Amino acid sequence: MIIPENERSTEPMKGERVLNHPDMLRANEWILSEAYEAPKKDFCVFVPCAKVKPYHLSPSHKMYDRIIFSILTPEETHIVTFGTCGITPRELDEEYPFMNYEFMLGRCNVVSVKDEFVRNESKKLARYLEKTRDCYRHRVAYCIGDFRKAMEKALTMTDVKVEIVPLQETLDASVQPNKPFKFGSLSRRPYLQDLSNALTSLKGVEPRTVGVTEQSLNDTDWYLI
Repeated sequence: MIIPENERSTEPMKGERVLNHPDMLRANEWILSEAYEAPKKDFCVFVPCAKVKPYHLSPSHKMYDRIIFSILTPEETHIVTFGTCGITPRELDEEYPFMNYEFMLGRCNVVSVKDEFVRNESKKLARYLEKTRDCYRHRVAYCIGDFRKAMEKALTMTDVKVEIVPLQETLDASVQPNKPFKFGSLSRRPYLQDLSNALTSLKGVEPRTVGVTEQSLNDTDWYLI
């Protein structure tokens, strides 16, 4: 248990305040400090948090998992969720406060809030990358939108390498400028294909064609968080 029940804040975990909620900050500091020991794995795959909790049971994460674990084994892979939750290793996604907040960053139109998120999340990501420098051989981040901005900014703060997908050219080819979310959903087949290609290349196995058999309607990606 990261935060004992008798030590938890009574402040509601709703709205933009979630980003700076004292318990969310405390839980993330616990993960980023020496209190949490990351496993040593060949691969770390960063994925965005989800509306449905725990994240690993959400339709979006199940979709990512179908791609990831068709190529990598669980024994060689560590899934790390990031976003509104800060940094959440998968084995902790049933912990408080990651199960208990309600806020969708993508539905927030306040530029200052989004900018603050990118600024603070990038620092957390950079700290986690430095902390786990010797834990993983390869790192892949699957993200778009503000989460991608945060990851890209984090990489300017450290020399730890992370391959970010979907590729920019794939995003550019998929853009729909008249839509509310111009890059659409991370459940799009071209995006998932980029994720698959990145993993097969790093693993050193033959590429494969992604087939999407289940579409997530309620919990697809970053903009529903």
